[in-house]
Amino acid sequence: MKHLVQGNEAVFLGAIKAGASFFAGYPISPSTEILVLAAEQAVKDPNFKFIQSEDELAAANAIIGASLAGAKSFTATSGPGFTLMQEAIGYAHEVEVPTVFINVQRVGPATGMPTMPAQQDIVQTNYGSSGDYYPLAFYPNSVAECYRYAITAFNAAEESLSPVILLSDAFVGHLNEVVDLDVIEVEVVPRTRPPLGTGKRFFTGLTHDEEGNPRTADARVYREWLTKVKARHEKVAASYSDYDFSGNPASDTLLISYGIVSRVVAPLGSNFALFRPIRLFPMLGDELQQHAKGYEKIAVIEANDGQYACLVERELKRDVIHIPLLGGRINLELVKQGLREKLDTEVP
Repeated sequence: MKHLVQGNEAVFLGAIKAGASFFAGYPISPSTEILVLAAEQAVKDPNFKFIQSEDELAAANAIIGASLAGAKSFTATSGPGFTLMQEAIGYAHEVEVPTVFINVQRVGPATGMPTMPAQQDIVQTNYGSSGDYYPLAFYPNSVAECYRYAITAFNAAEESLSPVILLSDAFVGHLNEVVDLDVIEVEVVPRTRPPLGTGKRFFTGLTHDEEGNPRTADARVYREWLTKVKARHEKVAASYSDYDFSGNPASDTLLISYGIVSRVVAPLGSNFALFRPIRLFPMLGDELQQHAKGYEKIAVIEANDGQYACLVERELKRDVIHIPLLGGRINLELVKQGLREKLDTEVP
């Protein structure tokens, strides 16, 4: 049955569909609806556990502990809270903990513009914690996709044994659309492993062997661990190479956008080729290379000052035109203005 559903609500419903049974979080705009829904779920369902923690650090570590105890767990936050969670995210990668971090982005840095949408945590998502690690991150652009990719995030977490990031923004999170979530078919990957915290292994953030024994001075152990984790993440990422591409042989320009910006850019499809990554990380390098061929110009349009554009340049090994939409202003006229200024072309 079709219902009017909000993006944040769809994310929460997707988490429940995926089998999530533990949420810990701290209120922060524009993600707070997810925390409120989790609190309500805990009242209705005694098997669902909820903690409103004292801060984002506690929330991040709580969902790691819940996952080690056998629960599918998640949290929701925005930019400043996501920053506070980075050490815990790194720890979760080190001890191979499946869990989900939802980041409904806003304008930053710091407290920034709490009610305004942005895409300002792109680099932080990929490089926020210390060391070498390989984050998986998805970025939907509709209410239906919020539901679908919430489930996908939990699946990818189970398969990769790592924290997975589900990105959103104030517009997508607060978007209301009439959808029938029941017809969206996404296979749910069960938690087939027994609880990790069984007393048979020490869960340390130090470099360790398979039993968790610290091996901080053994470079061989670290290299073997990193090689194993990298191979696993690459295999899982290959299962979720999700993107949209609309070619346009009449144009010499490929526009790249994601999340809410891709919805704004979509009407320009008759004038330009369009590429929208949904699996934002690991980057869709091969797919970008393939679809960028034949286009003289590549322009990345995003609600930050070129964070993804810089990464696209690295992948394509060519100059990319940066078209930033800053300060929460995201509309088609600003996109067209940016294109006119950067491409020196007529844009209807």
